[in-house]
Amino acid sequence: MKTITSGYLSVSGIAALFFASTALAQVEDGKPITATVEGHVFKPARVPATEERIKQLKVPEGFEITKFAEGLNKPRMIAVTASGLVYVTDRDQGTVTLLRDENKDGVSESSQEVAQKKQLHGIALRNDQVYLATVNEVFVADIRDDGSFGELKRIIKDLPDGGQHGNRTLEFGPDGMLYISIGSTCNACTETNDENATILKAKPDGSSRTIFAKGLRNTLGFAWHPETGQVWGMDHGIDWLGDEEQREELNLLEEGADYGWPYIYGEGKENPADQPPASSYDEYKKKTKYPVLTYTAHSSGLDMIFYDGKQFPEAYNGDAFVAFHGSWNRQTPVGYKVARIRYENGQPKAFEDFVTGFLLEDEKSQFGRVVGLATYTDGSLLITDDSNGVVYRVAYVGDTDG
Repeated sequence: MKTITSGYLSVSGIAALFFASTALAQVEDGKPITATVEGHVFKPARVPATEERIKQLKVPEGFEITKFAEGLNKPRMIAVTASGLVYVTDRDQGTVTLLRDENKDGVSESSQEVAQKKQLHGIALRNDQVYLATVNEVFVADIRDDGSFGELKRIIKDLPDGGQHGNRTLEFGPDGMLYISIGSTCNACTETNDENATILKAKPDGSSRTIFAKGLRNTLGFAWHPETGQVWGMDHGIDWLGDEEQREELNLLEEGADYGWPYIYGEGKENPADQPPASSYDEYKKKTKYPVLTYTAHSSGLDMIFYDGKQFPEAYNGDAFVAFHGSWNRQTPVGYKVARIRYENGQPKAFEDFVTGFLLEDEKSQFGRVVGLATYTDGSLLITDDSNGVVYRVAYVGDTDG
């Protein structure tokens, strides 16, 4: 249980909220355990994604970034067919929009709404079919020759309620199974439904659903390494532990593993507000998997893919990209970027910036909050922005050493 027992409010810049909170945890030896933390709320003001602002975005030498599509309200997750059809979801409107680049110039010439369900978010493609997820349901439909969808058939109807993290994402693994990310209902609490704060696994018809991994606060972005077949995911850290805690986690996801949320985070740190039931922290750590890499707290990674195109330099093969949506629970904003994860021999070694510059005016405003990632058929990288309704395209156009 967590309660705010004291605090004060001050405003600076665009929108900043600062307060001290007291977290009430378990009772030990008849005395309550308390921990005081400081938190901030700061949300940079949104400004338009003008051509002038786009030109100042920073990408590695040899790359360029342009608009693939715009005017899309709040595009979130994105998927691309082998023939080049681009689908983007919009949780706000509950839609899927089809984008087409008929003349192959790197700009979509048309958009068409092809599906609508309340709070639709996740999308995955398999065998000329599309799979779509809302908070509680998963649907499947045939993709017609013209890119439209056939009847949406519900294959799952009872996913857990959303709470704080109601956005579901879908991916198919090399094993042909459907994987579904289910976030926690809260910032940090003991869940009453075992399927919250997990990744689920099911057959393509929605049957035989099991918990693949648990203790994951909100792992929206996860993907399989093209060489090792291992699945990696970016998990969101706990809020209200301060500006520098909890760092975002890159986890090697293994079947049956527990990644510690909400009791253990990082490399064995204890959450003072939530003690494991019927167990000590030390006992719980022994059955918890720790992250392989961590990233700046509150960056909010929303999608992760391994690059599988042929346009980028060879050094990018086997590397991953992560879309960091951007912070709100931090005094100085972080995220608002796309990062590259360098892998060596199938193992992650370091994060580095790939697309930056969405923060402006001493980080008091922003013109892009990146969300979804997909490799386009020409090998370029497509990036959705749910702040200004844009899909960006990053293409390689010149020599670089990678």
